[in-house]
Amino acid sequence: MAEPSELPAAVLFDMDGTLIDSEKLWTISMDDYAAFRGGALSEATRASMVGSNMNRSMHLLLTDLGLATGADEVADAADWVAGRTAELFASGLTWRPGAQELLHAVRAAGVPTALVTSTIRSLGEIALDTMGRENFDVTVCGDEVDGRNKPDPEPYAKGARLLGVDPARTVAVEDSPSGLASAEGAGCLVLAVPCEVPLEPGRRRVLRASLEGVDVDELVALSAALA
Repeated sequence: MAEPSELPAAVLFDMDGTLIDSEKLWTISMDDYAAFRGGALSEATRASMVGSNMNRSMHLLLTDLGLATGADEVADAADWVAGRTAELFASGLTWRPGAQELLHAVRAAGVPTALVTSTIRSLGEIALDTMGRENFDVTVCGDEVDGRNKPDPEPYAKGARLLGVDPARTVAVEDSPSGLASAEGAGCLVLAVPCEVPLEPGRRRVLRASLEGVDVDELVALSAALA
């Protein structure tokens, strides 16, 4: 077991596709909206949404469907998709492989944790019913960063500020290119575990196929290797 002085200052977790297997549910709600509007969402556009915030995703969705993308249209689409996604979230969420075990191990080691997600607060609260509010010292949602969503560094920078830690001494756990850009831009080291889209190697990241078998000692080793 690692010594306390070796531990990361905090571990900052993404949610969709990282902790919970919810990207598939977002695909259902996006496809349902597209069908409701008489169209179909392309696979390429859906892939470009992974890790993105609601506003950008709705712009991409409406553009893909050949529909108007004014502020009112985006807001209406967001309300529809959020309502459908809330139904899907409430029907049951499942953990990504190894995610629950890693989260609990980090908590047991006394390392502070943050949830840093592009998902809006109302949906994040539903997901927290599955993940457990007690497992996070702070939570940052996509509608709480003044529009500076991933890939902007602000979500992870805010998570670190709320915890009172230096981002450079934290490990972020992410599954999407936009999330990686956000975390690395904030100065975090990153454990990258792809879910719906492939990820590329990088100087400040370690790629793993799954969180299965990842423990606190591996996070310590990651921090030492990338520091």
